[in-house]
This record gives sequence, structure tokens and C-alpha cells, in this order.
Amino acid sequence: MAISDARRTVVPTLEDVARAAGVSRATVSRVVNGAPNVSADLRRTVQQAVTAVGYVPNRAARQLITGRSGVIALVMSIVPEPAAAGTETQPRADTQPQDRVFADPFFGRIVSGVLGFLRSRRLHPLLMLAEDGASRTQVLDHLREGAADGALVVCVDPADPLPGLLAEAGLPAVFFARPERPLPVRYVDLDHQDGGRIAAERLIAQGRRNVAVIAGPLALHAGRARLDGFCDAMARNGVAYVPFAEGNFTQDSGERAMRELLEREPQLDGVFASNDLMAVGALHVLGEEGRRVPQDVAVIGFDDSSAAVSCRPRLTTVRQPVEEMAAQMAQLLLEQLDDPQARPRAALFDAELIVRASG
Repeated sequence: MAISDARRTVVPTLEDVARAAGVSRATVSRVVNGAPNVSADLRRTVQQAVTAVGYVPNRAARQLITGRSGVIALVMSIVPEPAAAGTETQPRADTQPQDRVFADPFFGRIVSGVLGFLRSRRLHPLLMLAEDGASRTQVLDHLREGAADGALVVCVDPADPLPGLLAEAGLPAVFFARPERPLPVRYVDLDHQDGGRIAAERLIAQGRRNVAVIAGPLALHAGRARLDGFCDAMARNGVAYVPFAEGNFTQDSGERAMRELLEREPQLDGVFASNDLMAVGALHVLGEEGRRVPQDVAVIGFDDSSAAVSCRPRLTTVRQPVEEMAAQMAQLLLEQLDDPQARPRAALFDAELIVRASG
């Protein structure tokens, strides 16, 4: 009985996992430590063996060996929502910056993509919000102190100083979307201009010529590029002028922009909104004004978020593969951690039209 009890207290080792998986101890170590240069099949085999033998990595020992904490900071760098241009409407006093993160499906999709990637590599995300100078300093301190190995950063303000601060400090970070000013950093992004082209060609194919755009913030590369791609494609099809109104990627701003465009262009028959939330806002206003979608006005969104399928009619939209982009962002960070001297690189993804009922 004593021997049996002693056996039950034996802690499984890397060697036990290696024997169960039929691989070397070094291979098990690479998988357990999240090394990127391991095939998916081999990683799966080792992880199954880890589960079978009940191996639990000693994180303290691993950090001493690798110099890594196993924690990745997922940083949402946001600013308080401004008042609408041309109005006296102010943000609600009880609205916090984190409310925008949890309410916007775009941010949720980034979190989902990052979690899916890190979980399989036994790495843990630390969600951090950077909405002011103090919280940005906290992000920098966490990285300098080794509390997190690197940062995956999502910025929504073109004037945000965080990308420059991280680059200047030489701290490992990868960005969702290229920074607004050139910096020697890694990032993932979408071919936004081609996405605008895809939306325009869909409306052209439906015979729509009196079209308008609810643009995203033109201070952002994504906002400018989607509008430019749309207008260029319309020009190639003989439409010389495309009216637009600028929104800020929220449903409320989509409603305001749609009302403005209807006042300016009462005969419009097609609308391209630079994200799905603004498109949903446009649908609400068109319904209030008695405009049928898509019979009277076709509407196309951008992102292919949950908002695109929860509204009625369901949105035709340009898909941005956010989850895949977020996973690639994490992959780029692991590559940077493995080779800090490597030159920064970017990953650019293609847009895709998803046809539903609105246009």
C-alpha cells in the first residue's frame, strides 16, 4: 500500500512525455515552451501525450531557463469617444473606455483569435487597456519588468503615442493595423483599398449609380483606404463623384451620417458603410424614412462581424478575417521573441465579399 501511494506522488517529467509521444525530450521542450518552429501534427502529438501522462510544466523553472513569463499582453489602446462633429452631443458620463471594447464585436473577434492561438501553446494573455498616460506607462513597465514577454497592440487613435513609445523602448510588440506614421515594427493588416473596390463592384453589378459612402475616420489609414478604393472603382465605371459622410465606426455615427447623406442625396440607391456597425445604423435610418433595403437602397457593410447577421435584412459585407489576423499577430510576436534581431515584417490579408440580403 505504501509503494502504491508513493507511486501516485511521482510527478510526470518531460522524459515521460517524450516516451509517450515517441519523440525527443528537446522536441517536447520546444512544444511546451511555445516555440513556433514545430509542425501542427507534432505539436498535437506532444500535447496529447502531455494530457495522457498528466504533465504540468513548472512555470517558475521554465521562466528561469527561458527568461520568459509565458504571459502575453493584449493591449487595447483606446481614447474616450468624442462628441459627434457638428453636434453638441457629448459622450455619456458613465461610459468607460472598456465599454467600447466589450460592446464592439471587432474587439471580441481579436480576443477570440489571440486566445485560440495562445491556448494551444500554453501561453496566457493579459488584457490591458491603455486609455491615458498612466495606463500606457503601466504597459511599458510590465514589459520592461518581464511581467509579460511581449505585447499584441490594437490602437484606434491615429495620434496614439503608444506605438512610438514601444518602438523607441525596443520592446517586443506587434500591432493590429499599420501605425499611422512609419515605425520599425511588426503588424498585420488588411488590403483595405481592395475591400472598397469589392464593395463598389458589387453595387455596380446591381446597377446602382447614385451611391454614397459612410466613411470611417479619415485620420485612420483604414478609413481613407476603404473610401479611396471605393471611389476609384466607381470612377473606373464612369461615376465621377461619390458623396460621403464621415463616421467613427459606431452605430450612432452611422445613423447620423445616413441622415446627412439622405438630405444631400435624396435619390441615392446604394450605400457603402466602412464597417458593419455603421451599416446597421444606416439600415435603421433607411427604415425610418420608408426606404426599402435592398429594393430602393442597397447597403453593403465591412468586417463581416456578428452585427452583419443579427440585423434585418442581413448585411452583404466585405469580410475582414479578424480572427486569422489576430492569430498571425501572435505568431509574429513569437517569431520576434525567438529572434529579436530579425527585421520587422508585416502580414497583409485579402478582403472577401460575403453576399446576404441587403445588397
